[in-house]
Amino acid sequence: MTSQILTNSMSPAWMISAKKSLAFKIASRTLLGTACIFFAVFFYNYTISRQTVLKTVEDNTRYLTLSTVHKIENTLLGIEKVPLYLAASLESQVYTRDILLKGIENVLNTNPEIYGAMVAFEPFSFDPQSRYYAPYICRKGDQLQSYDAETTFNYSFWDWYLIPRELGGPIWSEPYFDTEGGNIVMTTFSAPFYRKIHDDKVFSGVVTADLSLKWLKNIISEIKIYQSGYAFLISQTGVFVSHPNKDLIMNDSIFSIAEATGDMELRTIGRNMIHGKEGFVPLNHNLTGKISRMYYAPLQSTGWSVGVVVPEDELFAALKSLTLELVLIGAVGFTMLFLVIVFISGKMIRPISVLADKTAEIAKGNLDIDLPVSKSNDEIGDLTTSFENMRSALKEYIFDLKETTAIKERIESELKVAHTIQMSFLPKHFPPFPEKQEFDIYATLIPAREVGGDLYDFFLLDDKHLFFSIGDVSGKGVPAALFMAVTKTLMKGIATENLTPSDILERTNRELCVDNDTMMFCTVFCCILNFETGELAYSNAGHNPPLIISAEHKPEWLKVAPEVMLGVMEDIGYKTQLTTLEPGASLILYTDGVTEAMDHENKLYSNDRLIQMLEMEKSDCAQELVENIILSVREFVGAVAQSDDITVLALTFKGDSHPDCSSL
Repeated sequence: MTSQILTNSMSPAWMISAKKSLAFKIASRTLLGTACIFFAVFFYNYTISRQTVLKTVEDNTRYLTLSTVHKIENTLLGIEKVPLYLAASLESQVYTRDILLKGIENVLNTNPEIYGAMVAFEPFSFDPQSRYYAPYICRKGDQLQSYDAETTFNYSFWDWYLIPRELGGPIWSEPYFDTEGGNIVMTTFSAPFYRKIHDDKVFSGVVTADLSLKWLKNIISEIKIYQSGYAFLISQTGVFVSHPNKDLIMNDSIFSIAEATGDMELRTIGRNMIHGKEGFVPLNHNLTGKISRMYYAPLQSTGWSVGVVVPEDELFAALKSLTLELVLIGAVGFTMLFLVIVFISGKMIRPISVLADKTAEIAKGNLDIDLPVSKSNDEIGDLTTSFENMRSALKEYIFDLKETTAIKERIESELKVAHTIQMSFLPKHFPPFPEKQEFDIYATLIPAREVGGDLYDFFLLDDKHLFFSIGDVSGKGVPAALFMAVTKTLMKGIATENLTPSDILERTNRELCVDNDTMMFCTVFCCILNFETGELAYSNAGHNPPLIISAEHKPEWLKVAPEVMLGVMEDIGYKTQLTTLEPGASLILYTDGVTEAMDHENKLYSNDRLIQMLEMEKSDCAQELVENIILSVREFVGAVAQSDDITVLALTFKGDSHPDCSSL
């Protein structure tokens, strides 16, 4: 009675708390849904607006960059014609010294943008008495100055001479500082010329034109976009020819900046620029000091590239301002919406509080309580009807539980079938080769689960060779069983009388590594026995070393080379080793389920215990050896559940002096 009074006295406060809590949940979740829709629309609008701005900027910078490139290209192509014309004249007629100098002077007088010009002849080609002849005339203020044409320096190895000669065509040189011309940045256009000698076209020299890049720098520096956007020019090796930061000009390259800052993306952009590609790309702060966008295009004639840079903060300034306004408006709207929803939901949940009191009794097991009659044809009325149908729902739940139990039993039955199928993969008829009296072989596999990952196999390769193997797949259960079946099938398909055990392992390993996304692996020990001579060839892939029991029943480990498991590395190699079994000797192959079996104190069966057991074993019958090993392991483990698959294979080489034990 006291408990009932206490409960009734607490009900109003609990109901008010429940109303507030549910109202808050309705309001918050409604607001969350509204916010998700708002922000989805907002994000979509922002993304489209951003893409539109970027597209507009890309178009503007493309037009600006390409118009600049065309302007520069027209100037450079006009300059190229002058040395090309002079080179063509030298091919068609022979010039005297005076006429040649006069022709160079005419080039400078008629082309004020050319700083200097030279005609460099092949050794002895102009004058048989002079090895080197290269007249050069350049500007000094308002005057032209000639340099001694008779020179002693060997210019044939200079880039401006050597490269046109080797390429057989004109080139523009890398920009350079001309200390004699007032420390200005210059470039040289070199055009080779040839003469016919005995109907052969023979290289005779190079015509050069030195060009000051001051005009080009002026063109680049005049490019302005937004407030701080700018343009720059790099040479065909990435060196800055023009840039707002004068410290970079002819001192740094786009690659040196990328190397200094560890910017791999900038290195890729620089590589694309010097390779003559065109594009619109993002830039981080390493090159520009700000996150920016850049459009770049090549100068086809020189291999240089022009880049126009626009900072992103200027691109999206208006968009960011509009976005901030929308966020503030949205925050105010969400707050007002939250208050309205809380007020409305508080009135709507009062009938639910009454229903909650009644359903508390149902939760205690009182299914006979009368629920309040709902006068509203809405979700609350549906909820009341749902509780009325609870008894039938519980019955259905019990039915479903029984059905689930039946499904579980069916799965267990299917696993048993899978166990039967897996065991059918393994040789199970003994003796397997009753007509062969030279050896005796027996094997067994005891999986730790319905299906396991151990394997063994043996079969005749020809009239005197027996192949047998044992393996252990990583993991347990169905995946290990599937990998075991694949491994065994591959080995049997690959093994032939012309292959060594190592060849078989290598080919199997390559197949297992293909599409091995689960990174499963398998240890394998395989052998080929010549049962006429007792010669045993074997190879190991990370498996436990076998034991050899001599005719005097003394067990010892077979020496094996430690190798990598199958399925780990595709190109791994394996080694074939040889030994000879004496008549009466037995070979014991096993998996780690034997030596790593544990008793109730978590002690391992161990290699030492296996050797001790075999030292006391007097039988040389393969079946007895296997069964006695399994019996010894089970006695050691006792009632402890098996934790790993157990597989044992025994082979006794009998020769002609040992009786048959196949009658066991």
